[in-house]
Amino acid sequence: MPKPEHIHPADVRGLSQLVIDATLGITNLVEALHSTILRIPAPLGQIADRPTSGITGLVYTSIRMITGLVGGSLDLALAPLVQILRTRESSPERDAALAIINGVVGDYLQQQGNPLALPMSLWIDGQMVDLQALDQLAQQSSKILVIIHGLCLNEQHWGQPDDYGQRLIDLGYTPVYVRYNTGLHISTNGRTFAETLAALSAAWPQPISEMVILAHSMGGLVTRSACEIAIDEQHAWFQLLRRIIFLGSPHHGSPWERIGNWVDMLLRSSPYSAAFARLGQIRSAGITDLRYGTLRDAEWDATDRFAPTGDPRQPLPFPAHVACYLVASRSGGMEAEWWGDGLVPVASALGRHSDPRYDLESQAAGVWVGEQINHIELLNHEAIYAQIRAWMEEPPKGV
Repeated sequence: MPKPEHIHPADVRGLSQLVIDATLGITNLVEALHSTILRIPAPLGQIADRPTSGITGLVYTSIRMITGLVGGSLDLALAPLVQILRTRESSPERDAALAIINGVVGDYLQQQGNPLALPMSLWIDGQMVDLQALDQLAQQSSKILVIIHGLCLNEQHWGQPDDYGQRLIDLGYTPVYVRYNTGLHISTNGRTFAETLAALSAAWPQPISEMVILAHSMGGLVTRSACEIAIDEQHAWFQLLRRIIFLGSPHHGSPWERIGNWVDMLLRSSPYSAAFARLGQIRSAGITDLRYGTLRDAEWDATDRFAPTGDPRQPLPFPAHVACYLVASRSGGMEAEWWGDGLVPVASALGRHSDPRYDLESQAAGVWVGEQINHIELLNHEAIYAQIRAWMEEPPKGV
């Protein structure tokens, strides 16, 4: 068997596009700072963002033109090579790197048509699923366990081959893992996830008696968004869904993204630092959605996602026929509740809210709070596995 590759031919093309884009971005940043200094504005307040002029402006324009020409030439040269060179199996290191890049700038990659952008895909036994060949699967049953990861991760981070999904096969479930571009808006991934589950259920080689979703972090928000879309569009898979287990999902957002938004506002308050705010605005739509946990297109499509706005969400309860379970973790000390698992506070992971319309903990079929388990350890922890198994052994809701 050929050795897995760390770099694929398409990666070189995608990385070259990123380097060119980064060069253009840095040029624009430096020019904006240069323009500000030349005008000597007051230290606080807004200033019109306009390019430099004269010889200085010509220099920056020339840099952009040359960079654009180099980038276009590289892309034209590399495009046919991608078609000619044979691609081997991807290595785990490459997959992990792609997951991180997509989490940070995945929306930009997709917008630019960059080959590094990940499509949503399904995986069984370490292989990408071909929906036309599901009848050839070695393991298949009438019960499907769909497992979806969080930001900057992929299906391998669950700890295969000894992960939750593999350890639940004896209960009659076939584990199906999801890989996706976590830098896209949560609602965008939610729609794709709903459509992917519809295609999976339609192609499954035997009647499905039960579907369960196990979701980590952002994956839980993508799942909730997908459920609403499935209701609106009357997807058949939604009626087969019996349980959703959320592991550290930020149902009410993460304070770290809110802090990032506050830093953006602080940098933009002075014309001398406003140019540097562009660096913080590189972060993806998926990341900024985590400020409050926005799940619908309408909660972001008419706003500047970097503007210091309040919580735009409308209530979205758990599906009435689905048993939903919440897992959180906290560290020791007085700050344990706020710190949570290091990324998601306990209150957010449990969906607690002072307004009953937004409170999810009261709707949950079960709640479990761990001690001294960090956000990544939620993916594979013996105590969490024991609790998941106990919930999975309960009769499905309504049965």
